Amino acid sequence: MASFDIKSPNPAVTFTKRLEAGVTPYHEMQRVLRTAPVESLCIDDPFDTRLTRWKHGPIHEIVQPMSDHVLMTYLGTMQRLERRSGREYSTGMGRRGSITFIPAGSSSRWDIHGPMDIVQLYLSPELLDSVAREGSRSARPLVESTAQPDNVMATLLEMTHKSSSDPAYLAGLYRKQLASLIAIHLVKTHSGVAQTAEKASGGLSPAILRMSLERLSSENEEDFSLGALAEAANLSRFHFCRAFKKSTGLTPHEWLRQRRMEQAMAMLRNPALQITNIAGTLGYATLTAFCVAFKRHTGSTPGDWRRATL
Repeated sequence: MASFDIKSPNPAVTFTKRLEAGVTPYHEMQRVLRTAPVESLCIDDPFDTRLTRWKHGPIHEIVQPMSDHVLMTYLGTMQRLERRSGREYSTGMGRRGSITFIPAGSSSRWDIHGPMDIVQLYLSPELLDSVAREGSRSARPLVESTAQPDNVMATLLEMTHKSSSDPAYLAGLYRKQLASLIAIHLVKTHSGVAQTAEKASGGLSPAILRMSLERLSSENEEDFSLGALAEAANLSRFHFCRAFKKSTGLTPHEWLRQRRMEQAMAMLRNPALQITNIAGTLGYATLTAFCVAFKRHTGSTPGDWRRATL
């Protein structure tokens, strides 16, 4: 497996650039996630590349500008993510095989509606600039993405994380090579040109997506019927479902089911609420139907999940 012949950056220049870009991802993530990482290790390269694993609960927080690019994938059960940056809004499902990319220096509000198990790789801008130069192309701005399907990148990140169980000398070399591959793939898929082509391939506009999610969250059943949603988006039912899944990774039915489970978990955190009453409030005909649906989604029964959470 070949690696780049990358020259070490000038430490003084790198330090100054990182001060200008913002805080380190490690410290910002620790502040936002309100927990210490499960694992954290440095990759032996000239760019201080770091790999960190976190397990955290729901968050509703503004992530401040960071000095490095942050690339992450998801190991646990899938969860809905929402990101707001100015007028821009995006959403997706954090799940295995998907990745999120936050460019250095960007700031967004994040809403994550359930517990997550994630692996993050922190890549310096100097590393990606070196990759672009090696490819004989000028560096282009890298575009943020939220829980986008990318099995190649997700697999590389998981392999980098799992390599920590190898003998030390092999693990270090292996991680260094994988980090180079990840940097190559990131430049290839997240440059401005690549993103423009990807966005042109379909999906709901931010305004239509926001309107659709608001109506799906409504208590009025008429608001979230498939026909009403498609009509409001000026699309056929077929094209609306396809565009909705392109934007969120889920069909409207799957999104509603996910939201119902989020509501169930929020209600289960209140020990005063009986599980039977929660099932009825959420529209399940029987307690058994609720328990089966909940276990399919979380891997635990409602009672077991409540005991583990409280």
